[in-house]
Amino acid sequence: MGIPIDVPGLSTIIPEIGEGRVVIVESGTDLTNSFFLRHLARSAIDSRRRVTFVTSRDRDEVQETLSSRTTAADDPKDPPRVLEMDSVTALEELAPDGGLLAVDSFSFLTLNLSSHELAHLLRRLHSTCRAQASTAVLTTDRGMFDPRAEAIVIHLADGFLQFHSRDGPDGVVRFLRIPKWTDGKFFDRNIYYEFDGKRIAIDLRNRVL
Repeated sequence: MGIPIDVPGLSTIIPEIGEGRVVIVESGTDLTNSFFLRHLARSAIDSRRRVTFVTSRDRDEVQETLSSRTTAADDPKDPPRVLEMDSVTALEELAPDGGLLAVDSFSFLTLNLSSHELAHLLRRLHSTCRAQASTAVLTTDRGMFDPRAEAIVIHLADGFLQFHSRDGPDGVVRFLRIPKWTDGKFFDRNIYYEFDGKRIAIDLRNRVL
């Protein structure tokens, strides 16, 4: 069993992220990807999965957010682990067996890696996730990778989810696209959503952008 997406509407399309998978979640400056990653971490905790969360900032805030999901019935010896880092050269040793490795700002944390080093990091992570039934979700910031690095990341990931926002005649239009998913499918459509910093609301109606 994978990590439940647990977003009404979106869960009808992609109900979970399966074990042994590496998924990229991209967005622009509105940080929807970071919010979505924290949501997935909370969903994993609710499913009694071990969670390691790597971030480039706001460690205490993330720790407080994730720790608030635990209860007295949870194992006190295995609380969510939150690490604040400036860069990464390896991630596979951080992936908890059968749990979730959530990496926020992956594109920032790997800025100093060469294309070869980036590919090697992702291949090692993928191999480890497969071997120990872990799930890894990595967020990237649109435009931070150069074209070669972006191609490497998308090619080596099992799934790729993109949050977009554009100015429309009636205000900001937000939509997500899933050009590649873990079961080999892709979804050739815009999936509209609203985001207010506290929740993501999916709108499955077809619209013209």
